[in-house]
Amino acid sequence: MIKVFPLQPVDYLAVGHLSIDIAPEGPRLGGTVAYSALTAQALGLRTGIVTSWGAEVPLGALANIPLVSFPSSTSTTYENIQSAEGRIQFIHNVAPTIHLNVIPDIWRSASIVHLAPIAQEVDPSLVRNFSDGMIGITPQGWLRGWDSSKRVSSTEWPEASFVLQRAGAAVISVEDVGGDENRIDEMAAACRILAVTEGEHGTRIYWNGDVRRIRPPSVNVVDTTGAGDIFAAAFFARLYTTRDPWEAARFATYLSAYSVTRVGFDSIPTPDEIKDCMIEVF
Repeated sequence: MIKVFPLQPVDYLAVGHLSIDIAPEGPRLGGTVAYSALTAQALGLRTGIVTSWGAEVPLGALANIPLVSFPSSTSTTYENIQSAEGRIQFIHNVAPTIHLNVIPDIWRSASIVHLAPIAQEVDPSLVRNFSDGMIGITPQGWLRGWDSSKRVSSTEWPEASFVLQRAGAAVISVEDVGGDENRIDEMAAACRILAVTEGEHGTRIYWNGDVRRIRPPSVNVVDTTGAGDIFAAAFFARLYTTRDPWEAARFATYLSAYSVTRVGFDSIPTPDEIKDCMIEVF
């Protein structure tokens, strides 16, 4: 059952598809907006999600976050298969595109707007419509394409300059661009602040013509699902508060490192972890 909330202003607006991830133990809820919204909520921000999904599985931990969904008969559905050549990803369904008309007026003045596509579903022109807040971009879903067999691979992003030039900050992973350093350099040149996550190697931050690397703490890795989304939400939230990309990146790198020690939505930061990470960066 989906709770119906009376809509109130939010501090952190996450826009993108909730997904259904086909896992060995059965279908489970996923998507960047899921992990980023839960992280923003854990950081004390009033949070809302705008999405399109088919409600095939319970919202679980997301049930207490206000959600507006464009009707869809099915959710965007991913399946990951491990092979000798690494992970092979398939996309079985894609829910409708999210346009400005789906976003409630009362949420358009959010302090932080996180555009978080996972399957080309967020209208790129949305980046022009939030002049009151900081726009954070995780373009993973604009960097994905799929063939007739539904196998997912990296693709071109024609709107990259248009979107990045209007964003306050962006977060990508090296996997999003297949490790292509030329694409990373192009994106860094177009964006005010670019964070590039590199898993166990930490994060690179590009800002004002400078680049710095933030190393993560050593942890026991159990599940990396959602770690990049947790990083992004923590980074955007801390950047909005401090206006200091280096400090925001250290905070987010440490917080996301803790997340990989747990599985699924249990990876969302705890109050003690947030407190510890605040101490670590000072």
